[in-house]
Amino acid sequence: SSHLTLEEGHRNLRRCRCRCICLGAMSASQVAAIASLEGELDNTIADYNECLDTIWMLICAMLVFFMHAGFTLLESGSVRFKNTQNILAKNVIVVTVGFLCWYVVGYPCALGANEKSSLFLGHTNFAMDGFWDEKSSFRIWFFQGCFCATGATIVSGAMAERTMLKGFVMYTMLMTSFIYPVVVHWGWSGNGLLNYGNGESIVGPSLIDFAGSGIVHLVGGIGALVGAIAVGPRAGRWDPSKDSEFEGHSIPFCVLGTFFLWFGWYGFNPGSTGSLHDRQTAHVAAMAAVNTTLSP
Repeated sequence: SSHLTLEEGHRNLRRCRCRCICLGAMSASQVAAIASLEGELDNTIADYNECLDTIWMLICAMLVFFMHAGFTLLESGSVRFKNTQNILAKNVIVVTVGFLCWYVVGYPCALGANEKSSLFLGHTNFAMDGFWDEKSSFRIWFFQGCFCATGATIVSGAMAERTMLKGFVMYTMLMTSFIYPVVVHWGWSGNGLLNYGNGESIVGPSLIDFAGSGIVHLVGGIGALVGAIAVGPRAGRWDPSKDSEFEGHSIPFCVLGTFFLWFGWYGFNPGSTGSLHDRQTAHVAAMAAVNTTLSP
């Protein structure tokens, strides 16, 4: 049948071989030929699954990356026109500097885990070392790197109009090289303080964070809170006579930025399945998309 899946064809082939062997209807050469065909089918299924998972994660990662356009529009529209260039520069810095830090130090600290890693911090795969031995790591690096940059850019809006670029660059480097990666290692590496396998952690049950509500957004939110406390309010911000001076300069930018971010969430949440080659995972991704649509 044209609708027969690879897995169903593989199962039917095995059933046929078993029946023929039981009935003594096959020679040794025929059994060997079918076994060889089964091996080819196994390889084909594995290649198909890998390709499907890679395409899925790349598309979702690109949607998450596109969220930076939404952050840029929302933040630039919410500040005064004179500070627009500063906000634009900060969002570019998060992506450029942030990904470089993730490449060299961030990913190894976050997901560079093995049986010898500590529960606090990873220490392998610096500058993608070892990726050519396990090429599926490339898609994970890109997808998780987009998450890292998203967590870092949350702070730029919280400290808008009162943070110098050089200070923001230092923050971005620290956030994407150490702060965020350490928390990711704790919760998502499978060998961290909050989840080290078998549903256990240092506090009992392991952390369950499907799409980063705690690992990404709580970390970014705490960073934003600390930053806002450190820089304080804008001069005259709470003076009733100066309220009109702090109005955002572009409502259309704010609305467009919101829609761009919402669109990006369809990569952030459904993409957190990490794969899409089986029916159950596909259903989880679809449910995540539905929840993302209804939750705002």
